[in-house]
Amino acid sequence: MLTGTHSEAASYEFTTLTCIPGIIHYNDTKIQLLDLPGIIEGASEGKGRGRQVIAVAKSSDLVLMVLDASKSEGHRQILTRELEAVGLRLNKRPPQIYFKRKKTGGISFNSTAPLTHIDEKLCYQILHEYKIHNAEVLFREDATVDDFIDVIEGNRKYIKCVYVYNKIDVVGIDDVDNLARQPNSLVISCNMQLNLDRLLARMWEEMGLVRVYTKPQGQQPDFGDPVVLSTDRGGCTVEDFCNHIHRSLLKDVKYVLVWGVSARHYPQHCGLSHGLQDEDVVQIVKKKETDEGGRGRFKSHTNAPDRISDRVKKAPLKT
Repeated sequence: MLTGTHSEAASYEFTTLTCIPGIIHYNDTKIQLLDLPGIIEGASEGKGRGRQVIAVAKSSDLVLMVLDASKSEGHRQILTRELEAVGLRLNKRPPQIYFKRKKTGGISFNSTAPLTHIDEKLCYQILHEYKIHNAEVLFREDATVDDFIDVIEGNRKYIKCVYVYNKIDVVGIDDVDNLARQPNSLVISCNMQLNLDRLLARMWEEMGLVRVYTKPQGQQPDFGDPVVLSTDRGGCTVEDFCNHIHRSLLKDVKYVLVWGVSARHYPQHCGLSHGLQDEDVVQIVKKKETDEGGRGRFKSHTNAPDRISDRVKKAPLKT
């Protein structure tokens, strides 16, 4: 419905048997939406080809967990538990723990915040379970044991998730209000096409996409095809913008002119570390190519012969 791509739908569950891709055109950008088959309890262990489905979700920027508004809250807990069992951390940020393995020196334990869930002795026991005897550990927040284990494993994916409750047209208004007030939740109705515009706006807000328009020198900006950047994928600086266009562009950049919200005045001369915001206009000024012999009055090379004997003698003056 959002992408215009046909996806099988029926009155029974698990109608989608394979991944069906689609493209959403929103705010002059293209967003790829993947319709995945439903997962069951035990999907993290391989039941119902759950590992293949979850592997696709690991590479995404946002997870939309579509739930039935007429059913119990247990379905949401089951799906969340299955995703976390394979290393997906929904709506969580990486813990502020510095961990580095060393070859020698033993275990160095420090903390800049009071710890209530873990202490130095428990930290040593966890590291010994992983056969780590030389490491440097620094806690910058009051983290839990599970957070510390996630840092040691190093293969956890922290991803945003929006719980989308469908079929709100078959439940009462009080139930819809309770579902809509839950954190990271949204209510829709695909049958009656209710609140779909809010779903697109929520997707755009959660992904944090930044549109940057290009401006060739001496021409008007190109507002038709923007360069889409994201903080989760690469970054939103001028350097990331240049890398998105071409990797070899960075060595030719002299400076950049920026118009938009991120600029203090129009235009602003910016460097590669300048952060771009949505709907900024960028013009890249490249370095001018110089000849091998230099330019202007002060040339580094001359066309005169190297030896005196090679010089061409002038003709004698006529008297």
